[in-house]
Amino acid sequence: MGRPDAAAVAEALSRGDCGEVAGDAGRRAQYSADASNYRQIPLAVVFPRERQHVLNALAVCRRLGVPVTSRGAGTSTSGQAVGSGVVLDFSRGFNRLLALDPEARTATVQPGIVLDDLQTAAAGHGLLFGPDPSTHSRCTVGGMIGNNACGTHSVAWGRTADNVVELEVVTYRGTVVRLGAMTRAEIDEAVAAGGDRGRLIASLHRLAQNNMATLRTELGRFPRQVSGYGLEHLLPEHRFDLAKAFVGSEGTLAVILSATVRLITPPPARALVVLGFRDACAAAEAVPALLGHRLLALEGLDQALTDIVTRPETRAAIDTLPAARAWLFAELGGTTEELPRSARALTDTAEQAAGFVGSEIVTDTARARRLWRIREDGAGLATRLPDGSEAWPGWEDAAVPPERLGSYLRGFTGLLERHRLRGAVYGHFGEGCLHVRINFDFTTGQGTAVFRAFLTEAAELIAAHGGSLSGEHGDGQARSELLPVMYGPQVIAMFEEFKHIWDPDNGLNPGMIVHPLPLDGNLRVSPHRTPLPLATVLPFHADDGDFAKATRRCVGVGKCRTAAHRGDVMCPSYRVTLDEKDSTRGRARLLYEMTQGEVITDGWRSTEVRDALDLCLSCKGCSVDCPVGVDVATYKSEFLHHHYKGRIRPASHYTMGWLPLLSRPAARMPRLVNALTGSRLAPLVKRLGGIAAEREVPRFAAQTFLSWFRTRTPGGDGHRGPVVLWVDSFNNHFSPEVLKASVAVLEDAGFRVRVPDGTQCCGLTWITTGQLGVARRIARRTVTALAPAVRAGTPVVGLEPSCTAALRSDLPELLDGDADARALAGSTVTLAELLVHRAPDWRPPRVDARSISQTHCHQHATSGFGADSALLDAMGVDNDSLDSGCCGLAGNFGFERGHYEVSVAAGEQVLLPAVRAASHDTVVLADGFSCRTQIAQGTDRRGTHLAELIARALPSRRPGA
Repeated sequence: MGRPDAAAVAEALSRGDCGEVAGDAGRRAQYSADASNYRQIPLAVVFPRERQHVLNALAVCRRLGVPVTSRGAGTSTSGQAVGSGVVLDFSRGFNRLLALDPEARTATVQPGIVLDDLQTAAAGHGLLFGPDPSTHSRCTVGGMIGNNACGTHSVAWGRTADNVVELEVVTYRGTVVRLGAMTRAEIDEAVAAGGDRGRLIASLHRLAQNNMATLRTELGRFPRQVSGYGLEHLLPEHRFDLAKAFVGSEGTLAVILSATVRLITPPPARALVVLGFRDACAAAEAVPALLGHRLLALEGLDQALTDIVTRPETRAAIDTLPAARAWLFAELGGTTEELPRSARALTDTAEQAAGFVGSEIVTDTARARRLWRIREDGAGLATRLPDGSEAWPGWEDAAVPPERLGSYLRGFTGLLERHRLRGAVYGHFGEGCLHVRINFDFTTGQGTAVFRAFLTEAAELIAAHGGSLSGEHGDGQARSELLPVMYGPQVIAMFEEFKHIWDPDNGLNPGMIVHPLPLDGNLRVSPHRTPLPLATVLPFHADDGDFAKATRRCVGVGKCRTAAHRGDVMCPSYRVTLDEKDSTRGRARLLYEMTQGEVITDGWRSTEVRDALDLCLSCKGCSVDCPVGVDVATYKSEFLHHHYKGRIRPASHYTMGWLPLLSRPAARMPRLVNALTGSRLAPLVKRLGGIAAEREVPRFAAQTFLSWFRTRTPGGDGHRGPVVLWVDSFNNHFSPEVLKASVAVLEDAGFRVRVPDGTQCCGLTWITTGQLGVARRIARRTVTALAPAVRAGTPVVGLEPSCTAALRSDLPELLDGDADARALAGSTVTLAELLVHRAPDWRPPRVDARSISQTHCHQHATSGFGADSALLDAMGVDNDSLDSGCCGLAGNFGFERGHYEVSVAAGEQVLLPAVRAASHDTVVLADGFSCRTQIAQGTDRRGTHLAELIARALPSRRPGA
């Protein structure tokens, strides 16, 4: 009997009570890759919610003869989270904290729990889980167990294996076993009891007894030796600990049902010491001496990695580091009294190292967080080199004993040079573990051959240094084939027997560790697949005009799957649904598969892609928050343009997409329009317009700003010269008081305010709805109208952040090659940027007030809040910038039918509760029209634009002035 097809497998799983089951093309495409170079299309994806769902799914797969791959967050870099059978995703529903015992300092969890969620629960008792990989905000504990994850602080707190107490697992054949350390009496008792559990333990004990010498001499030689299976834990001196031996098995032995882990008490305070060196090799050679100090972490970064950083606040933190070409980030723990002495002693030791060039003790905690963020984002940042070329994992995390790190790194650098390859090196220098992404060329047969040759030689180099192919990310498909280079035949045979004892049917993650898949098979990018010929409207210059290359920017590190707000906007819809399809990664994966034409076969007409993009808010958060700059908002515009070309569009594309144009006749009869949208006919109007029934339609102002401005007499002396005030459609028609306030502020600061001739528009609403032909015509008219002022050096001031961002970033893309469009982008500033940078001697009015501020997501993506913060500080405002992400309304998104619940839920995560909790004398700052609308419709408060806050305090506005 042949292997069943996807439909048959999905149907059998659905009938088998396995939880949520998906076998559609879209879902299979989303789960076709992890964070590695590899790609396998699964037959189905299962989302278990309870223990019985897992047992039932295994039973169905066993009956059908279909392999099973366990998956957490899908951030594995070696290919062990993708498979050709059924994928069990534990992160969505099988993710609970089952117990936490502060006295015993243990926690019991389901495998899908995210590490940060466990850490939050433990922190309430003054505890934490020691291993902390850089993906801590989305990786699952089950995935950490699968790979034996380590993280930044493993030099102090060990690997996952060192912190696991007990596991409950189920084999492919359905045997449930509880694993932990066992005494000889407990082993004898289990064997005597018989049954599947007794036979399993007997076989494992016999394997250990028959290989004592090999276990003692070949395995567990240094902490980061995690390649292969951790069979050294079966030794009697390690208490025959089956739980620890299971850690690092990459889903090949059994499926985890629950895990009990050890928690630790962190030190009361920490300090970051940055040590600069002339190059990464010098930094590596300094490590052994530094390890004599009691370190919590010792991480290395090469300048090649920091050169990739573009985020303004992070870039500023880098630019003040000690001048060097490589750095070690050393973290110390202790009391506040001890730390200065410890830091000084550490720098004294570092100063003795050859190649040391400087140090800094970072006392500013906010700056320290920004610096650590570079290290956390390393896996994503390193995938694009400074010249824009792609870089890939493959030789991702090899490790050597720390005393050999310098020698290994010099040999590795020479190996790169011989193969004419490049890569940014970083990693856990304190434990001899290096991470690197390398610019392999998978688009040609020659490039793929170089990939195989390089990995083979790199394995030989690591073996010569007594190292491990993997230091924490596991072997997977990337390195399992190379294990015989590191281990002799006896060890390989022992690994094969260990796997067979657990999984004689080879039903769990076949091809990993033993009987491996070829390291150059199943490649995500392959010269043997020809992408669909998909021409684009937008140029995608950063990706050589190649839409497939743009979408494969997503390397799967999964930062977009972070559920908590940490100063990022990405990804608002995922934070609401917690569904892979609504993440930046899920959408990028689907778009990439669309370009390949294998699973998603209908190109731009794909309904699977359309549906996955439906909940994208076009917030642009991913364009800056994603370490690789995946820009789904732009991809969505491009896709919608082609998808609906020559077809009837959704009603909202004709109403809200054309809002700037429709607003003009409405502005001539605002009372009539407002009466209609507020009458009993409003539900019909909204239904016909594709507007959510729950949304209140904003009211048109009695007079537009342009009507008011063109009849007024200019004020002020204008000694600073002219500025062009960009009159956006939203403020012009709905909140002209914002533009009026800006005129007062600009004139008080000494500027002469002008407005564009006629009625101009940035085209934003047409861009977000994918009507790029219309958007381009509007953009060209706008650029032409503003060109004379821009050529004369006149700045263009934007009040609405989404429109300002469009002028800066979208118009140059729409009008690719247009010099005036590029000049306009460079001339466009926010109000705060103009006042802070171009009127530095102007003294803003004093405003002794407290405020909370919502940064518009497009401003977050393009200019940030730095100038606003500086201006508020100069005014004396005690401002709290909310880590709220997108407000949830996001232009047309929150008004469209079918989006209301997600829109409100996004706002309810941080923004709306914060506004409700604010005292009535706290100003709620929100420059975005969407943000103010969401606040007004979700609370009893009103948002205030920065221009309004300043204008109210100007001397001319004060009573009696």
